[in-house]
Order: sequence, then C-alpha cells, then structure tokens
Amino acid sequence: MASADGTREGKLPFVVWVLAAGTFLMGTTEFVIAGLLPEIAGDLGVGVSHAGLLITAFAIGMIVGGPTMALATLRLPRRLTLVWALAVFALGHVVAAVSSSFTVVLASRVVTALATGAFWAVGFVIATAAAGPARATRAVGVLMGGLTLANVVGVPIGSFVGQYTGWRGPFWALAVLAGLASVFVGRFIPATGQRAEMSVRAEVGALRQGRLWLALAAAVLIMGGVLATYTYITPLLTDRAGVPAGAVPLVLVVFGLGALGGTAIGGRLGDRHPMATTLAAATVTALALFLLIPLSTGPVSAVALVFVMALAGFTVNPVVTSLAVRFAGDAPTLTSALTTSAYNTGIAAGSALAGQALDSSLGLTGPALIGAVSATLTLLPLIALALSGTKRPARIVAQRTTPARARDNTPAPAPTRP
Repeated sequence: MASADGTREGKLPFVVWVLAAGTFLMGTTEFVIAGLLPEIAGDLGVGVSHAGLLITAFAIGMIVGGPTMALATLRLPRRLTLVWALAVFALGHVVAAVSSSFTVVLASRVVTALATGAFWAVGFVIATAAAGPARATRAVGVLMGGLTLANVVGVPIGSFVGQYTGWRGPFWALAVLAGLASVFVGRFIPATGQRAEMSVRAEVGALRQGRLWLALAAAVLIMGGVLATYTYITPLLTDRAGVPAGAVPLVLVVFGLGALGGTAIGGRLGDRHPMATTLAAATVTALALFLLIPLSTGPVSAVALVFVMALAGFTVNPVVTSLAVRFAGDAPTLTSALTTSAYNTGIAAGSALAGQALDSSLGLTGPALIGAVSATLTLLPLIALALSGTKRPARIVAQRTTPARARDNTPAPAPTRP
C-alpha cells in the first residue's frame, strides 16, 4: 500500500537515505582527525596537543555556527542550502589539503563546521517532513545512523588510508565525495511545489517552549555521559582491563556497532513509545557506566559494558532529536540546529570533565564515573518531559505554505470574485 507521499507504507522516502549519506561524510570529517593528529602535527610543524585544536575548532564551529547558519539560510530554498553546504564542505577540505599553514587548516575546519551545521539543520527538517509524523523519529534515526556509521566505517578507513597517503589523502577523498554528494542532493532532493513561509521571529519564538529545552538538556547530558567515557576508553582498556593495544581498534568497532544498533532501535521505537524508550535507555546507560568502574578489570566484562553503553546511550539520541523538532511546531529549522549544538556541547563538556577526572585521584575510572553521573542526570529532563506529556502539539513540521510561484517570484493569478 502506498502512503500519501508516494512511498510504500512503512518504508522511508529515498530522500532520507540521500541525506544520511551526507551525514556520513560529515561525521567522518568530525572524528577522523583524532586518528591523524600525529601525522598532521609533524607535517605542519606543531605539537600534537596544538594540532588537537583542529578538533576543538570544529566542535566550536558546530556549537555556534549551526544555529547561526540555520538563521542565515532561513529564506533560501532548502535544496539550494544543502547543495551550497556540501560545496563549501568540499572546498574547505581542498583548501586544507593544499595548505602548509596550520592557521589556514584551522580556519578551513571552522568553515567546514559551519557548512556541516547548515546541512544538519536543513537536512533534519527535510527528512522529518518527507517521512511524515508516523515515521519522523525513524527518519531522524537513519540520519543519525549515517553519523554513527561514520565511526564504524568512515573513521577507521580514513585513519588507515592516512597512514599510507599522509593526512591529506583522506581530506582529498572527503572533498571528492562531498562534491559527488552535492550532485546527488541536487538531483534527488525534490524542488517541491510549495515552500514554507519562514521568519526569524517565528524560529526564535519557538524557543520559548520549556519542553524543547528539556529535550535539548537530555541531548547534552546523554551524549556527555557516553562520550566522556569513550574519549578516554583506550587507557581504561589497556591499563586496567588488560586488552592488548593492538586490539583496541576492534573494541572501538564494537562501540560503533553498539551505537549503530542503538540509533536503529531508537528510530524504530521512538515514534510509538518515546518516553518509555528514552527513560529505559538512559537508565541502562547509567547502570552500564557505573558497572564499568568495578568490572573493568577483565577484558570480557569491559568490552561487553562498552557495547551496552553505546547501544543504550545512542538509543536516546534520535528520540530526543525528533521530540525537539516536534516541539518547535511551525519553526523547526533553528531547533534542529540547536540539537546538533547540544550534542557537540555534551561532547566538549563531557570530555573536558573526564580529562580532569582522569588526572585526579580517581585515575582510570574517573571518566566512567563522570559518564555515569551525567547519564543519571539525563533522567531528570526525561522525567519532566514524561510528566508534561509529549503529545501536545503532536504535529511535526506542519508549516504554513505558499504556492511555488512565490518561490519563483512569479505573480499568482488574481483571485476570482464570487
């Protein structure tokens, strides 16, 4: 049976999968730097810790630039915004690949992050609108699955290629793939017959919803909890659990597979049971992180808990993202950008606190303790959301529309008088 949008019932529109390919590329570029830092530092003549600013610059660009670019491109056609975002993304990688200046490479990372923020903000809105209310969370799960798959496939491949071609090789590859993605987006993202009437005032006005900020707070806390532990998982595995250093990449793949599975579970269950899904997943995440403290002395238990941590933690993400977009009602673009900022804020804050805990008397288990506390605190905004109810209003991106003639600046025919 076909649905109203022309797709078979239960299946997502093809446009969602096209956008997921874009999030895969952007997730790869965000995290692949970690595996290339020594090569970048040596080639550009800076210390490894100084080269780490390339990661910080991207995170800051996403936190600040996402909402800024969402508002700056608000009145542009969405397909055009996506194409330009991918084009700037590709150009930023080309500039970095041909430069021998650390400052230029750093600046290109900021510009690339701005383009990524614009793509994510608009992509989430298009995906949820195309999928419809009944499949919105599933569509968000697929888009976030592209980001998660980047950790499982894109980052390891990029790091491996970088060992043989130098760090510039993965940058060239990302530039070419982004250019091809822009062609696909231009081809498969439909120029619909109608466009939304958008205004900065409406987008900012949507931020008055308390439930929206509860969803964003949950996004910050759950991602901060999981990534606080993940950032410093290598010393925990090697020095405490007894995992050989050569096997650590395999454990990271296990983490990525858990995250991919969690994203899929959240996307499947979140539309029907959003609060039950998130509350259960956050509880399991906190429990896994607490258990990691005493049970990380053996490799089997440590690896199993790393998998559970990723599986449960990433189940929350597509649900709270979809809820945030739903709460925004007729003005979802800025909100979808803020969800990306929320996740990056959680990553930055959680990693910073975990680093301090690692250097404290807590030692190797410090990051896991920080992660467990953050995951436990996630229950507070989720419980508040459950008590407030998530069904009002239940619409997702039900925007006011104007005829396509407005897009083309063609005057509409005068109305016929009765």
